[in-house]
Parts: sequence; structure tokens; C-alpha cells
Amino acid sequence: MAAPMSGVGNPGVKSSSFNSTSFQKKTRSKLPSIPGTRPSVQNGQLLVSTGVTSLDFLLGGGLAVGAVLLIEEDRYDSYSRMILKYFLAEGVVCQHELFLASAQDSPDDILKELPSPIMDDVAMPKPMEQPRLSSDPQDSLEAMKIAWRYQNLPKVQSTLTSSSRFGHYYDVSKTMEAEIQQAAKCHRFYLPDHPNQTAPTHSPMLESYSALLKSLQEVIQKEGFEVAASSSKSRNILRIGLHSLGSSLWGDDLCCCDNPKHAHALTTFLYGLRALLRSSLAVAVVTVPSHLIQNRALMGRIAKLCDTAIALESFKGSERETNPLYKDYHGLLHVRQVPHLNCLASQFPDHKDLAFKLKRKQFSIERLHLPPDLSETVSRVSRVELPGAASAASVCGLSTSANKHLDF
Repeated sequence: MAAPMSGVGNPGVKSSSFNSTSFQKKTRSKLPSIPGTRPSVQNGQLLVSTGVTSLDFLLGGGLAVGAVLLIEEDRYDSYSRMILKYFLAEGVVCQHELFLASAQDSPDDILKELPSPIMDDVAMPKPMEQPRLSSDPQDSLEAMKIAWRYQNLPKVQSTLTSSSRFGHYYDVSKTMEAEIQQAAKCHRFYLPDHPNQTAPTHSPMLESYSALLKSLQEVIQKEGFEVAASSSKSRNILRIGLHSLGSSLWGDDLCCCDNPKHAHALTTFLYGLRALLRSSLAVAVVTVPSHLIQNRALMGRIAKLCDTAIALESFKGSERETNPLYKDYHGLLHVRQVPHLNCLASQFPDHKDLAFKLKRKQFSIERLHLPPDLSETVSRVSRVELPGAASAASVCGLSTSANKHLDF
């Protein structure tokens, strides 16, 4: 029922009161102005850079604050560790606070391996140069050697770049200067330095995961990273790096047997971690040795508990390492889970065949583009190698001799 209008029939009441409406435009909450962040153009979510510009482009512009990025480690944990160091180095350059947890290597040793930032003009990706048409008949004959179906295809843009610049570039051949590292504030969690604490009996979480989650909660509360905290001081971002969760070094048995005893320990920790990050100005990158986890259903639940999940498949130790078709790449990248925060539809990458490579100075993710086979001789399987080829040849020989006998 509509509310009565007391101004009807009263000439002294202004006519503007009749035009007022109860429907008002809902103002969007202002995002905090923090260095090294920007709002997303899709959903307005506050984003930070992962340190790898091609990975930012793949994730829709960057990593959302309050989200968890899962990296399924490669077999030798070399490239996944490198992405983690890129993520931490970007936080140092942007003056964000860091939280690094590890059970194998000391966090101080990992921080000493952070790549050094380089100048923009050195690392900016250059656009592909289009070949110029030539009127020389010899050049035309050379172009005729390419099959017409390949020649008419458009040029493939393999690099993943965006028109707007976000993040910095780094040189993996050099380590970050000690003065820059000392200026950054880092909270360290090294599992051997923490004594074993008795976890509650009703909690399926391991003692190591419980101590890690408690340490994270204390840092977020004491350092003022909660969204509901008073804004008396300048706000900042907490970058969390958790290395090789689920390994036996954390006391977990996911990688040891098909039916682990602590099957719900890591999933319970990730559930608590994501709930903690949702109400704080923090972002986390978690690496997991997925190639050692035999239970694939459990690995699927781990990926679902993270906002974004990618997997790295290295060519080291495989036949693709010596295959000339993959000579320009060092491995494949698979997107397991795409971010879907504050949006009805997820941001799917436009290309599913992705590969990564480590250049002399940079780590980059590109669209997998294999060159066409332009050899003069077509490689085909010999008929002798085909199954049943010998029997087919014998049948043909019998039929030929029979025909000769009839002709005689």
C-alpha cells in the first residue's frame, strides 16, 4: 500500500516533492587507494599483479585481493617455485608486506633468490613484424613452397599481452639487491622453528597447518589487514606465499599412499584460509606437488577450494624435451580453475593450448603454436610396419600367380 501524500491539495507545498522517488542509485563502495593495485574492468574487484604479465592477462587482469591462487608444481619444482618468487618480488617492488611459509627451505633462502627488477624498455614485448610483400619472382617462388592452407592463415600472436600496463618486469639471471629486500617487511614461517602444538581432537587439521593458520590470523589482525579494521593508518596488501603444501615435510601423507589418513587436512586448511582472506586485504599463492598425489578426486577437491588453479607440466625428463616441435618451449600450462569472484560468468581464457618458456632473462606464458611440417618428403609409416601388411602382401602374391596361371 502506498504511503499517503500530505501535500495533495495544499498549494503551499512545492511541486518538487511529488517528483521525489524512493529508488536511489546505489553508490559503489570506494576501493582503497593502495600502490600496486587497480580495480578490475570486469567486476570492479581490487587486483594485484602476480609479477608475470602474461599470467595477469590469463587471469583477467591480475589476481583478486582476497583470493587464493593454486599452482600445481611441476615434477622438479623449478618453474612453480619461480612463479612464487615472481609473486614475492612484485610485492617487494610495490612495498607490500610479505608472509612466506615453507617446510623445506628456509624463507630467508627463498627471499635471497628473488629476481631483480629491470627497466621497462628492456622487457616490453615487441609486436610481431609483418612480412613485407616483395615483387621479386625468386621471393614468390620461395613463398610458393609453403602449402596454400598454411600461407592463407592469419599470423598467430603467441604472446599474452594487454594494452594497459600492470606490474613490473624482472631479470631471472640476477638476484634482487639486498637493500631493496631489507626495505620490505616480511613475516616468516619456517616449520622446523615452530614446536609441535597439540591440535584439537575434533579438528581434522594437522598440527602444522593449524599453527600456520594461527600465525596468519595473528599477522592479519595485529598488522591491520582486516577490511573492517580502522583506517587510521595507510592500508596495505599482505602477499602470502605457501610453498609445497601437502608434502610429507608438512607431516601430510597425501603423497605417500592412495588412501591417506589425513585426507581432509589440506582441504580443511584451504577452507579456513579462504574464509580468512575474504575479509582481509591479503592474497595468497599456494603450491602443491600434485604429481605425487595419487588420489585424483582429492586433488580435484583441493582445486575447487581455491579461486584460481593452474598446473605446470615441465618437459624435463620426457620425450618432448628432445622433440624439435617443442624446442621453443619448456613446458605446458593447464588452467584448472578460473576466477569467478563478483561475476555471473567466469573469465575463460580465449586459448586453451598454453605453454611456458624460460628465456635468458624472463619467464613468459604464450599460446602454444607449433610450426607446420614444411619438409619436402612426407613422413609416412611403411607398409611393412603396418599390422597385417605381410599377410596382405602374401594374398596379393597368390592372386598374381593365380592370374598368371589362368592366362597360361
